[in-house]
Amino acid sequence: MAWVPGGAFAMGSERFYPEEAPLRRVSVGGFWMDVTPVTNRQFAAFVTATGHVTTAEIAPDPKQYPGMPLEMASPGSLVFHKTPTPVDTANPAQWWTFAFGAGWRHPWGADTTIEALDLWDHPVVHVSYSDALAYSSWAGKDLPTEAEFEFAARGGLDGADYAWGNELSPGGAMMANTWQGLFPFANQLLDGWERTSPVGSYPVNPYGLYDLIGNTWEWTKDWWADRPETPRKSCCTLENPRGAKLKDSYDPQQPQIKIGRKVLKGGSHLCAPNFCQRYRPAARHPEMIDTSTSHIGFRCVSRVT
Repeated sequence: MAWVPGGAFAMGSERFYPEEAPLRRVSVGGFWMDVTPVTNRQFAAFVTATGHVTTAEIAPDPKQYPGMPLEMASPGSLVFHKTPTPVDTANPAQWWTFAFGAGWRHPWGADTTIEALDLWDHPVVHVSYSDALAYSSWAGKDLPTEAEFEFAARGGLDGADYAWGNELSPGGAMMANTWQGLFPFANQLLDGWERTSPVGSYPVNPYGLYDLIGNTWEWTKDWWADRPETPRKSCCTLENPRGAKLKDSYDPQQPQIKIGRKVLKGGSHLCAPNFCQRYRPAARHPEMIDTSTSHIGFRCVSRVT
């Protein structure tokens, strides 16, 4: 782990997506943070030690998902598949597939394995929020808050669009594992990776941390709110914000499903200039706590000084 000293910073952005606004002054206390996302190798050690069974390895209960076809009640997870031609990016179902048998051991589908693909030092994926929380508890740690994650990702560079400055690819350099080209069908692979990359493959930030931007989205412990908490007065600083309440995090587009959503941070290898420009510290995304995908991972923090 690396020490993140804490401090005050300008959280959020008013230049990209509405859920990132408003720009507000926030402070966090110091904390230790995992230098990289949790890898498949580390997660395997946890599973060996505890016998943990991930959400993706358990058949979903149709009672929790009104209207779910009974044939979908089998273990699995969401896997990304590149489309052969341009598609309407308003419909994610064109590139996401619920793949039976997909899970952390089988990241691209039931017929793939982390051994055959040599992914031991890649971030673990297909982990739900409860899986991430179980690992962090076993390790004697916790998950970061949204504010802690954003503060760490900025690396002391306050107010910049990207974690490294105001240019996505300064001098043509690939600073994180993101999608180059037109998503979801044409990845130019300028960074050399179609999917996840080994942790630590990109430049370290000033706090000694890797992969806080790109590669995989990462779980935080905060409940989602469309409008983040702000100081009562514009002149004030909000100290150690802790997100919304569970009931306020439900998806209003699916009122029949009462499953909370947590904040994801950092973007992933699927973020592209023409879609999901969330390869930035201020970017945020809601995800139901029961959901696992091929582009969501996590890392831990410790607030013991």
